[in-house]
Amino acid sequence: MIVAAAFYLFAAILIASAVMVVSSRNPVHSVLFLILAFFNAAALFLIAGAEFLAMILVIVYVGAVAVLFLFVVMMLDVDFSALREGLQRYAPIGAVIGAILLLELLLVFGTWQFATDTAGLRLNPTPVDVDNTRALGRILYTDYVWLFQLAGLILLVAMIGAIVLTLRGKTATKRQDIGRQVARSGSVNLRQPPLGAGLGELGIERPPVEQPSEAKPKQVEHAGHGGQH
Repeated sequence: MIVAAAFYLFAAILIASAVMVVSSRNPVHSVLFLILAFFNAAALFLIAGAEFLAMILVIVYVGAVAVLFLFVVMMLDVDFSALREGLQRYAPIGAVIGAILLLELLLVFGTWQFATDTAGLRLNPTPVDVDNTRALGRILYTDYVWLFQLAGLILLVAMIGAIVLTLRGKTATKRQDIGRQVARSGSVNLRQPPLGAGLGELGIERPPVEQPSEAKPKQVEHAGHGGQH
């Protein structure tokens, strides 16, 4: 009874937070509701007995992906009003894509059936000496090890391709050429002046400082009838 009540409670909070992710106008609030949805989904995995998936959901999605979304939304100066200007123009295309996805989901759930041996598998005794995480690791790294390595290789190729496509060299940036510095010719001479000699020893003279000229008294001329005074 308690497990069923906890399941319905977490499921209701999960659905409500998922709706708020889509309907919230503030993107920061959307990310926070997404984190709440991840936590409730992890709780549902714990109720179902999949503690490994629950911990992966909390560590990877909440601890990395959702926090990264939050930092990107808060740090980037995104003009969301400008992004919403083209909503009406692309609304018909989005509606068509959404209808296609809904039709696919209806086809999947309409034709999906349980396997014939599902009831028998549920009645099989669960091994006590092997927990869920260890059993999953044995299957993943023994039966499907080559598929696991292939998935890692595909992700590596995708990461390298993204870096190559987005990396742009800046021509205005001055870079240090170590090979050119090491293989320099003898045109550059290093001189060590004696201590306290100053720049004059190297032939470098400072520009003379102009002294302020003294103010001369001005002669006042008076124009009169008899001449100048």
